[in-house]
Amino acid sequence: MGELTDKIKGNVNEAVGKVKQAIGGHNGDTELHDEGVAQQAQGKGEQFKGKVKGALGDDI
Repeated sequence: MGELTDKIKGNVNEAVGKVKQAIGGHNGDTELHDEGVAQQAQGKGEQFKGKVKGALGDDI
């Protein structure tokens, strides 16, 4: 995957994770909230991966 693709996936996962956290917190669903936290962290990792690819090139 390219730099832009990783960054987009990261943004989407981060946004979905935030929504899951909010819904889980509002409904008292700790499992959904925790899933949102994990998905948001995954999104941040994907964004970082995209930034690294941008700095070093897609061939890493």
